[in-house]
Amino acid sequence: MNQPALTTTARTILRLVTGFLFAAHGWQKFSEFTIPGTQAAFAQMGVPAADVVAPVVASLELVGGIALILGVLTRVFALLLAVDMLGALFLVHAPAGIFVAAGGYELVLILAAAAAAVALVGAGKASVDGALFGRAGSRLAVLA
Repeated sequence: MNQPALTTTARTILRLVTGFLFAAHGWQKFSEFTIPGTQAAFAQMGVPAADVVAPVVASLELVGGIALILGVLTRVFALLLAVDMLGALFLVHAPAGIFVAAGGYELVLILAAAAAAVALVGAGKASVDGALFGRAGSRLAVLA
């Protein structure tokens, strides 16, 4: 069994699925809910500075999700997305319990964990970061 190939495959699957879900949620905030609708929803949920936070979160989720899919500045975007989900967990979902059907935190927790895992392990070889920074001896290898 080829461990490096399995590790590359696992990183790629995790990065692609996590990126897709974040991009979908960001796109939903722009297209289905709209930014004014997202601002109103955030305010109703008690999110501080909802008028500013809503477009920032929507943009981060859309752009960050696409960045994860491509593997561009992966560790940076993954860390920001993990913090985004931890904010959603503690500011909105924790009081509702675990299950998402009741408004709970199961989805935001798994997204936070997936994003944190991607931030820790990096994009891997099958990514823009890997192509640009993955060479042996690269000063920016931490980005790969």
